Amino acid sequence: MKTANLAIVFTDIKGFTERTSRQSLEQNQRLLRVHGALLSPLIKAFDGRIIKSIGDALLLTFESPTQAVLSGVAIQDRLWHHNRGVPESEQLHVRFAINVGEVRLDGNDVFGEPVNIAARVEGLAEAGEVYFTEAVYLAMNKAEIPSREVGAFELKGIPGKIRVFQVPRAPYRVEAPSAGAIAEAPGTESMPPYGNLGLSRVPESSLEGGAVDVALLGQRAAELGQRAAAGAVVLGRQASHAGRSLFARMRDGVPPGGAGAVLRVLGAHRRTLLIAGALAVVLGVGVVAFSGSPATRAISEVERAPKSEREALAKEARKIIGEEKDQGRRLYLQGQLDEAMENPRRSLDDYARAVRVGNGDAEKRVIQMLSHPMCSVRAAAADAVRSLKLQSALGELEDLAEDGGPDDGSGGFLGVGKCDSKVAAQNALKSFKD
Repeated sequence: MKTANLAIVFTDIKGFTERTSRQSLEQNQRLLRVHGALLSPLIKAFDGRIIKSIGDALLLTFESPTQAVLSGVAIQDRLWHHNRGVPESEQLHVRFAINVGEVRLDGNDVFGEPVNIAARVEGLAEAGEVYFTEAVYLAMNKAEIPSREVGAFELKGIPGKIRVFQVPRAPYRVEAPSAGAIAEAPGTESMPPYGNLGLSRVPESSLEGGAVDVALLGQRAAELGQRAAAGAVVLGRQASHAGRSLFARMRDGVPPGGAGAVLRVLGAHRRTLLIAGALAVVLGVGVVAFSGSPATRAISEVERAPKSEREALAKEARKIIGEEKDQGRRLYLQGQLDEAMENPRRSLDDYARAVRVGNGDAEKRVIQMLSHPMCSVRAAAADAVRSLKLQSALGELEDLAEDGGPDDGSGGFLGVGKCDSKVAAQNALKSFKD
């Protein structure tokens, strides 16, 4: 197996799990699209590589520790600029943690203790911060980036204490980057947290702001479309009334005044008819442009519908999903539909089959379900991780094996058959060691 000495980065969105429980599937997908559009150009600009995404989390590698840290501060400043222009409900706050060391390369994945340490340090980081280990501090160019020690920490599964550093907030003199040279000042909310230290090194043309703008425009358009749709119903009724009025006059022949009378009737309602027609065009285009694929729209309709109406909508959604040519994508969408129908256990079967044919989205969702609020789902997710041998889930699996869930021990009769996701996770972990 090949090895390489790389800077390993983990990022995730603060409060994402909580937000997913409050938002629709479509809203969550829009949030992740904006997240990707903001971060991806900056990762690329500093020669980073996205190894995988697990829900809202990213695993990245960089050949240069210095570039990894600069990427982190550039991303935090970019998010600061973004958050100033959107409502609080749409803001993104990200943790960024870096370690460096020799890792094993297996296809498009990386393994080894340096990866585990980076994941643990990411758990220490606060949103908006860039944390890195002593290994990064010793290897990076300290003339380019200021630093400050946070402390020494015992990390689960890692022998000894790990010293952790952070990039302090601006303002500071970049030409004198030691901790003693940092001149922080209160009231700096009007400037980005890291003074564009990294962002200033990225050409504006490479930020692909248009991708973010399109994603945000899509979100706005969807919201406007919902309001416009209500208006279109009213206008449609008015146009229908105009049509019925004209038909009544023409039922027994052209009314007195001939064609001129017909034109006068149409003219009286021309504004209603024009607006209704324009809305029909705009809404028709808007739905195609901004509401995702037909399958995801159909799934969202199922999710939003009352339970009494879901089965009929699900039947239509299955037909649309069945037209998907890519098997992995088709199975993933079927899993999403099962979740919309409130059948997460069945969805796990779909996701597992999708993972086996190489669908990355399904892999992410299986891992996310290790933190599902229902014990039976967490336990089933642990079994799926075990059967699929998902190395990417080891961190979440270890957390579940240690902490379990609030409803562990529920169900069963007289203590027999009770659910215990903690034990399920522990058994899954044993299979990785065998």
